[in-house]
Amino acid sequence: MRILVTGGAGFIGSHLCERLLADEHEVICLDNFFTGRRENIAHLLDEHRFELLRHDVIQPILLEVDQIYNLACPASPIHYQYNPVKTVKTNVMGTINMLGLAKRVRARILQASTSEVYGDPLVHPQTEAYCGNVNPIGPRSCYDEGKRLAETLMMDYHRQNKVDIRIARIFNTYGPRMLENDGRVVSNFILQALNGEELTIYGSGQQTRSFCYVDDLVNALIRLMNTEGVHEPMNLGNPIEFTIMELAEEVSRICSSPLKIKACKLPQDDPRQRQPDITRALTVLGWKPTVPLREGLQRTISYFQKRLTGRLTDVAKIALVN
Repeated sequence: MRILVTGGAGFIGSHLCERLLADEHEVICLDNFFTGRRENIAHLLDEHRFELLRHDVIQPILLEVDQIYNLACPASPIHYQYNPVKTVKTNVMGTINMLGLAKRVRARILQASTSEVYGDPLVHPQTEAYCGNVNPIGPRSCYDEGKRLAETLMMDYHRQNKVDIRIARIFNTYGPRMLENDGRVVSNFILQALNGEELTIYGSGQQTRSFCYVDDLVNALIRLMNTEGVHEPMNLGNPIEFTIMELAEEVSRICSSPLKIKACKLPQDDPRQRQPDITRALTVLGWKPTVPLREGLQRTISYFQKRLTGRLTDVAKIALVN
């Protein structure tokens, strides 16, 4: 098939492009490079079935495609709060443009939604039937409410225009190609541990998250896209729950770094618990994560070690030249 991946040069998007090419599809990677990086997909540029377009989904575009994975949107608080109005526009106008394209060319479209639609949940674990506890005027609302409205648009285009939709509620995902400066807890802890710094923990450290390795998530996205008749939202994530303190301890052990903690105030509306109920994914898709946290962290830490080593090598070369 001919497949469009918006946000295809980003963390998850680049892994998805890579997998789709391995499955012998033609892939159009569309990205405005706000958080996406060319280096994430540089190894794909010589592939004749791969095409890169620099474009912002806020602007309409017409392409002939069979499927659309709409992943375009900054996903970490640092980046989506940098320009909250642009974040809302990406979630709303970008989704409208991609739905319009899907309607016009009769493509199937998958929307990358998020566990943030549940806000700071009062139900635990979270099932797809839970409507959430979201602050519509808080600093995170540009992302939380933007994704909730994107889901609304998906369902309305399906009901009104018969567009063939998929909605993936993605829980915390980690792995190689995460941005170093995105402020997410996994990348923060890894870089701090590798640099011998204190690990920044917000609040008590007893708040929980469920961490899904990126390869597992990509498998789930592809299965969801290619399963017939699944139009309701579906949780995709790892149901095994860890406290932030447990994550800090595990990262320190793998990095052979003494655990030193820097305690900071918990940000407004930061969820206290986050754990997906993946019964639907298991039943409908036959999917569950297979990569244990320790193994996934080892792969991710190895990636960041190589990046840090490469950066130090570059600095040394500059110093020699000067």
